[in-house]
Amino acid sequence: MSGAARIFNHVRLGAFPIAYGLSGVLVGGTLNRVMIAEMALPATLVAALFVIPLLVSPLRVWFGYRSDGFPIFGRRREPYLLLGAALIGAGVAAIAIFAVKTHTQVGVFAMAAGAAFLLYGIGRNLGHTAYQALLAEKFDGATRARAVTLYEVVTLVGSVMGAGVLGRALEHYEPGKLVGVALAVAVAIVVLALIAAPGQEVGGVGASRAEQARTKEFGEVLREFVFADPQVRRLFAVVICTFIGTLAQDVLLEPYGALVLGMTVGQTTRLTMFWGLGVLAAMLVSGTLLLKWLGALRLMRVGLGVSIVVFGAVAAVGLAGAPELFRWLVLVMGFGTGLAGAGMLGSV
Repeated sequence: MSGAARIFNHVRLGAFPIAYGLSGVLVGGTLNRVMIAEMALPATLVAALFVIPLLVSPLRVWFGYRSDGFPIFGRRREPYLLLGAALIGAGVAAIAIFAVKTHTQVGVFAMAAGAAFLLYGIGRNLGHTAYQALLAEKFDGATRARAVTLYEVVTLVGSVMGAGVLGRALEHYEPGKLVGVALAVAVAIVVLALIAAPGQEVGGVGASRAEQARTKEFGEVLREFVFADPQVRRLFAVVICTFIGTLAQDVLLEPYGALVLGMTVGQTTRLTMFWGLGVLAAMLVSGTLLLKWLGALRLMRVGLGVSIVVFGAVAAVGLAGAPELFRWLVLVMGFGTGLAGAGMLGSV
C-alpha cells in the first residue's frame, strides 16, 4: 500500500470516533435533559435508563473474544464495527421516538426505553471494542499508543462538534424536531461507520489468528487473562473509581442547567462542547508538559481535586443564578476530567 493510501485510510478511521462522540452528545447531553425537564419524567427512572449501557460494558470482554475468534465474511473487525454502529443508530432513534410517543405512560415508556437503551448500549460497546482491536492490529509499538490517544482525541472533537450542531438545531424543544434530529444522527452514525471501516483490516492473517483464538473457551480466557492477574483487578478498581469521580456529574449537568438556571435545550446541549474543550486542553497540556513534570498518578490526583472544587462551585452558581459562569465552570470541570484521564492513561 502506498504512503498516500495509508494516510487516507488513517484519516477515514477517524470517522467512527466522530460518530461515537456524536451519539454520546445526543443521548447524554440532549435526551437526558429533555426527559427530565421537558417531559417531567422521574429523574430516578431516567438515571436508571442511562445506567443500562454502562451495565452492558463488561460484555466488551466477550465481544472482543467473539471478534477475535469468529470472523464474519472472513473479517474479524470491520463487520463487528459496522454492526455496532447500526445498533447505536437504531438505539438513538428508538430512544427519541419512544420518549416522544410514550412519556405520558410511564410504565410503557420504562419498558420501551429500557429496550432501546439496551440496544444502544450493546451497539456502543460492541462497535468501540471492535474499533480498538482494529487499532491494535493496524499500529505497532510506540505508534500504537500514539494512535489510540489520537483517535480518543478525535472522539472528543466529535463530541464538541456534535454539541455545537445539535445545540443549534435544538435551540428550543419541539417533539417533532427532536425525532427528526435523532433520525438524522442515526443515519450519520451509519454513514460515518461505512466511511471508516471498509478495507482497514490487514489481509491474509485474520483466518489463522481466528483459529488460534478459538483454541481456548471464553471461560478459560477470562480466568487466565482477567481474573488471575492481580494487576488487572487493581487497575479495574482504579478505573472505576476515577470514572465515578469525574463522570458522575454527566447525567446531572443538563437537567441542572434547565431546572435551576432556566437554560434552553440548545444551551444545555452546548455544555458538552464546553466540557469537551476543557478535556482537549487538559490532554494536550498533559501530553506535552504535565505528565513529565508531575508524573501520572500525581496528575490524576490533581485532576480529581480540580473536579471536586469546581463541582462545589456549581452549587454556588445555582444559588446565584448565573448561567454564564456555569458554562465556564463546566469548561474547567472538563479540564479536571482531562487531567485525571491523562494521568490514568499514563499510569496504564
